[in-house]
Amino acid sequence: MRNKLLTIAFMSAMALNQGCDTKKEEAKDEATKKPLSLIVVEPGHFHAALVQKSMYPDVDSVVHVYASEGPDVKAYLDKVEKYNASPQDPTRWKEEVYTGSDFLEKMLSEKKGNVVILAGNNQKKTDYIKQSVDAGLNVLADKPMAIDAAGFEKLKEAFASAEKNKVLLYDIMTERYEITNALQRELAASAEIFGELQKGTAENPAVAKESVHHFFKYISGEPLVRPTWFFDVKQQGEGMVDVTTHLVDLVQWSCFPNTELDYKKDIKLLSAKRTATKLTKSQFKLVTKSDNFPDFLSKDVKDTTLSVYANGAMNYTLKGVHAKVSVLWNFQAPEGTGDTHYSIMKGSKANLIVRQGKDQKYKPVLYIETIDKSKAYEDAVANSFKMVQGKYPGIELKKNAAGWEVTIPAKYDNGHEAHFAQVANKYMEYLKAGQLPRWEVPNMIAKYYLTTLALKEAK
Repeated sequence: MRNKLLTIAFMSAMALNQGCDTKKEEAKDEATKKPLSLIVVEPGHFHAALVQKSMYPDVDSVVHVYASEGPDVKAYLDKVEKYNASPQDPTRWKEEVYTGSDFLEKMLSEKKGNVVILAGNNQKKTDYIKQSVDAGLNVLADKPMAIDAAGFEKLKEAFASAEKNKVLLYDIMTERYEITNALQRELAASAEIFGELQKGTAENPAVAKESVHHFFKYISGEPLVRPTWFFDVKQQGEGMVDVTTHLVDLVQWSCFPNTELDYKKDIKLLSAKRTATKLTKSQFKLVTKSDNFPDFLSKDVKDTTLSVYANGAMNYTLKGVHAKVSVLWNFQAPEGTGDTHYSIMKGSKANLIVRQGKDQKYKPVLYIETIDKSKAYEDAVANSFKMVQGKYPGIELKKNAAGWEVTIPAKYDNGHEAHFAQVANKYMEYLKAGQLPRWEVPNMIAKYYLTTLALKEAK
């Protein structure tokens, strides 16, 4: 009996001590004033929660949330709570939530933080961006920041306002942090390996990027439930202005790194096309948990089938280089597969190709397919590749019939969800410096000019 009482006393002391340690940690967080404090506005997309899958040294643990009441904000809060309770690297976010129809006015009047996170309904997002920077708040926004020509004009005004108010407006370009994209850009900068970027033609572009996505997928190990408005292109935006934002960004970032672009001079749209993905009522229910199509989708429903204009392709020139980007949405990927990406950059000495198909086990793989077959070129590649290995230790070249496969250690494959923290950390570096790189703002403007113009032309 005495041993049992001692055990209970010991366990109680342990629990009390752990509780004290937690309180001390929380008190330390509160006592240490962090320079950055997050404001999350109307989080309707799971990307809002993914920004909070990690903690950041300069960011306060208290997050101020302003939203309309409903399932969107609940889904966001549930995901953040899951990250807080994670057995591996748990987060410590404390969510202070205000819900009401006047959530935006409330946020702007209180200004409890200094960095606004926007990831939700794209129909209203550009307006939220503009009002936030007008109020002197920094903004980190999920793509797309504009979904039509009118939104593009307002976005330009927002960038001007951000400059005037000395705040930073930035979009979440996660694809720059995918290792094969980063290495493709790195190798394209090597004249010894890649040579010169070709100009190409409309029929045979020098740069092409294709992306296949799926409405039904798993995020953080759970089936993703999408809001019903996600399937209304007036609210979410068409495929032409949504996922293609990433692809257009990669073209600019890879072909003309650190170069300021002038959208009026450097971009020429040649053609644009849009098509619809069709969803049955049962598929719609599976991904939204909604039994029926809402009234706002009735315009897109025919014979109980919903048409979603999620697919788009555009041909254009960037500084005279012919490029093509296209996006396709299917309902669900076959078992064992997932979203896929294809990218090619054509150089005078080699083509750099990212494939992600069955042969690659649906993991992106980067290839160097050679045009120059000489021994001197092989020696130059081996020598030049050492410089790339200096930046990315562990990568190797594996010879094949067409040239080489770039083998990449698993440590660089941290997954799409981890890229959100990488973008956020980079943005926080810019906030600390008080400015973005000079090329970022004009290139964001160029990107949204092209996507919104392509949609206008396709329609």
